Amino acid sequence: MLLMMTILFVALLLLLGSGVWVAFSLLGLGWLGLAHFTSIPTGDVMASNIWGSSYSWELTALPMFIWMGEILFRSRLADDMFTGLSPWMQRIPGRLLHTNVVGCGLFAAVSGSSAATCATMGKMTIPELTRRGYDERLVIGTLAGSATLGLLIPPSIILIVFAVATDQSIARLFMAGVFPGLMLISLFAIYLMIWAWRYPDRVPAAESHLPLAEKMRRARRLIPMLALIVGVIGSIYTGLASPTEAAAVGVVLSLLLARFQGSMDRLVFRDALLGAVRTSCMIAFILAGASFLTAAMGFTGLPRELAAWIATLGLSPWMLLAALTLFFVLLGCFLDGISVVVLTTSIMLPMVEAAGIDLIWFGIYLVIVVEMSQITPPVGFNLFVLQGMTGRNILSIAWAAMPFFFLMLLGVILITLFPEIVTYLPEAMGSRR
Repeated sequence: MLLMMTILFVALLLLLGSGVWVAFSLLGLGWLGLAHFTSIPTGDVMASNIWGSSYSWELTALPMFIWMGEILFRSRLADDMFTGLSPWMQRIPGRLLHTNVVGCGLFAAVSGSSAATCATMGKMTIPELTRRGYDERLVIGTLAGSATLGLLIPPSIILIVFAVATDQSIARLFMAGVFPGLMLISLFAIYLMIWAWRYPDRVPAAESHLPLAEKMRRARRLIPMLALIVGVIGSIYTGLASPTEAAAVGVVLSLLLARFQGSMDRLVFRDALLGAVRTSCMIAFILAGASFLTAAMGFTGLPRELAAWIATLGLSPWMLLAALTLFFVLLGCFLDGISVVVLTTSIMLPMVEAAGIDLIWFGIYLVIVVEMSQITPPVGFNLFVLQGMTGRNILSIAWAAMPFFFLMLLGVILITLFPEIVTYLPEAMGSRR
């Protein structure tokens, strides 16, 4: 087993390090494992698994949610969100810095993508908040950390990928992500309040007080986005629609919103559709490679032997989670979140199941850890997005995001100590049906 693990690990490093696409790397690794460590016909297994991974009904939700995010990315939704939120943040310690946290949380609930959340909110809040005199380092840090909520708060693209890879319920995973997402938003907001109390001279003075009627008038611009959130998440939670059907509802509502806002024309529609096609094809290709790799690893017996070896170490579930957290963060330094999930699922699940860890809980834990890796160099996607918008060194952006990395680590500890944060809503949804 050791020789096989060494050869496959070195091969993976060589493939990824040489710039080969992740999908091709996964296919190549699976071919290497089957061709050299088994007598199974490689071509037959590859063909059947690639075909089998391409017609999953659950995967239909993926391009629909991606398309919804692309439409909203090109609409005026973020501008309306800032206008509606900012008057209510003036009296809170930290003031308009909270618009990054709350705004990213709201946008994450309709985009499903960390990068889309970061880019959309960053285009608006970075120049606006720096113009008003807010600390640029903290503006960048709050945006980098809060944008990762796009991976967790439903509808989440990576949760769909995890559900398909592990044969779990997408709806239950979506419900499981709600309370952890709200928990992280609360942790970020509390940190900003403490920072503002400690450094009051670095927070601009509150602007002139607006009357309640004006605040309410501006808050009305939040109604379309809230309606979209209710339409998508509410239809799933009430059982009116499956996640796939809710994705179609989200696309229709986002098209109507963009049309009513006057930001939808032929060019925007084409760009949104092409953007969704490109992203969906990339993810589908990675999933096909991962499906073949999973089958190949199953035939080699590596996951079973590795799980048996881990079992001989006598690690408690706590020690296993601590080791996995370190492993996933390190792996996330070099791969994007979806690649981390599909690359490790076949190897990690036997260990996790043997330790008696609930797979729905593990999915949320994994997504939070992957969120942490989104703001760690050298391959933190949110760092790249922010570097492109600010022109700052990627290490300085990573340093600005470091407090939020540790806040997410605190979130992992909290859901480990209190797993009901994750499991309550899925269990309540199951008991209602």
